[in-house]
Amino acid sequence: MIVIPEEFARSTVEREGSAGAAWIADLPGMVEGLADEWGCVLDGDVTHGGVGVIVPVRRDHTPPAVLKVSFPHPGNDHEPDAFVAWGGRGAVSLYERDDARYAMLLERASPVALDEAVDGDEVVTIAARLGRRLAVPAPDGMRLPRLSDHVGKWEDELRTDAAELTHALPRRVLDAALATVRELGREQPDTLVHGDLHGRNILRAEREPWLAVDPKGYVGDRAYDAGALMKSRAYTLAGAADLRGAVHRIVDVFADAAELDRERVRRWAQLHAVRAAFWARRHGFRVARGGPELEWITAFADRLAELLTEPSGRPSAR
Repeated sequence: MIVIPEEFARSTVEREGSAGAAWIADLPGMVEGLADEWGCVLDGDVTHGGVGVIVPVRRDHTPPAVLKVSFPHPGNDHEPDAFVAWGGRGAVSLYERDDARYAMLLERASPVALDEAVDGDEVVTIAARLGRRLAVPAPDGMRLPRLSDHVGKWEDELRTDAAELTHALPRRVLDAALATVRELGREQPDTLVHGDLHGRNILRAEREPWLAVDPKGYVGDRAYDAGALMKSRAYTLAGAADLRGAVHRIVDVFADAAELDRERVRRWAQLHAVRAAFWARRHGFRVARGGPELEWITAFADRLAELLTEPSGRPSAR
């Protein structure tokens, strides 16, 4: 029977309580049952992400693959739909799916993530170009989640958090985020986007140099993904001698590589930063639930939100 990594089991139970404990107890049998159903043999050690395990497998007439099983959560509902829509173009291929068990058989990519292999502008450029390739018309017949459906909740959360939580965000920063929700959020393109495209969700591969994993499968503005990338660069940005310049450099490089309007990229990234600053105060993060590290992350999110409230100063080419 497979061995579930201790860290993954512990974090799942801490996050999900008794439901998580029951799922972890069932997980080894579930993985082995899926492998049998799909004609696979186990081919390596179990690894994991934040909410799921990754099991290397092999089967006849299929390239090397992984069996991914995630904890049941609405945020994972449409991951296989996105893979179907892309058909292996810019993302790992989907071979099998079992939506009831939140399980997929996927093309195996290298464990080397983009932000481990390259740095600086190259991370931003590769991610932005890949995001451009993944931005395809939303498929007919798929009930994919639309970013525009979230704007009412986002606005309510921003106002509630600003009123209830102790924070240092200036009013102009909050107003800018609310303006983005109102002005960019309600009417968005009918385009499938990754939804969480950052350097850890882009893996080195053989079929293509880089392939995306772990999509949310949203329909909306592809500039939205700039915010996830910006947040993921926090530790790298922290060492910048000119933080403002480094932040706006990411905006400019992403916009150029993705062929997007710079101000639109900046505004979505600013909204992400403001929401992250409030989320940190209310919930913490998987990498830091409390203590000095969470305090640092929270303060950095505040600073990022402030810096992104200011226009970059570069004219837009779009």
